[in-house]
Amino acid sequence: MLTGSQAGARGVSRFAAMKAERQIKPAEAQTLGDEVTVDARPAVRRGKKAISGYFSPEISRALHMLALENDTSLQALMGEAFDDLMRKYGRHPFGER
Repeated sequence: MLTGSQAGARGVSRFAAMKAERQIKPAEAQTLGDEVTVDARPAVRRGKKAISGYFSPEISRALHMLALENDTSLQALMGEAFDDLMRKYGRHPFGER
């Protein structure tokens, strides 16, 4: 498959090359009766929902630095914060990281 930089040299658009890179391998296809379904998401994201928000560049930088300093991911920090928030409001934390 072509990478984005190789695509330009061969006359293929960068978008087309990126799309080709994301093509699903037949082993990842699931058969449901007569139907074949394909889930293009990585296995760790299947069955999960994205949660996002818009914050200042300073907050983004501070959170990324905190993750780096603690050798963890931004998602793990967010999971910890969500668990703390659930506890604050008397709810059971999920513990997802």
